[in-house]
Amino acid sequence: MIDWNPIRTVLLDMDGTLLDLHFDNHFFLEHMPRRYAEHTGLSLEEARETLLARYRQVEGTMDWYCLDYWTRELGMDVAVLKQEVEHLIQVHPHVESFLRAVRAGGRRTVLVTNAHTKSLTLKMERTRLGEDFDRIVCAHDFGVPKENPDFWPHLQTVEPFEPGSTILVDDSLAVLRSARRYGIGQLLAVRRPDSRQPLREITEFDAITSFRDIMPPSA
Repeated sequence: MIDWNPIRTVLLDMDGTLLDLHFDNHFFLEHMPRRYAEHTGLSLEEARETLLARYRQVEGTMDWYCLDYWTRELGMDVAVLKQEVEHLIQVHPHVESFLRAVRAGGRRTVLVTNAHTKSLTLKMERTRLGEDFDRIVCAHDFGVPKENPDFWPHLQTVEPFEPGSTILVDDSLAVLRSARRYGIGQLLAVRRPDSRQPLREITEFDAITSFRDIMPPSA
């Protein structure tokens, strides 16, 4: 599935790729509606429908990923709400051994995420994965998400890489399409971002069910 020989840089998404997306799905679809219902006096179903409509309005923009935006919009400290269910943050199987193997092979390992810095900090503190990366890049520092073609030139300014000798693993097809247009050499999707959901049928990109499927040589 992967030709590791030319790869010098490994770009990895966080939510749904390295980390189980169940945390985020539970938070946005269950926990935040419940807290919003308590905050506003709406029924749980009314609160969920209201939030889903607001999610759709900003999907694919930086506001969708921004905890400060949702805190302002909803009148609740969303970062604190995330801490209430942080026990659900889990690393996908074989991720740690994959990261160790990538670095042992002398390749640059870079986390590239749309997650807000507060969410990123919470997850890195919970998982300790930050120690396994040469660099962590947050799209909020650029003001555009990875789906936006402008993200990749911004990334180049802080993490110079040769697109042809780079691989990106991401659960978002929109992000993978954006990276493909930029010329990133190898692209992989994730079949099961959320461990509680069934495998996705993906035909547009090569896809993995586990990082064990693509373990690189150690040298």
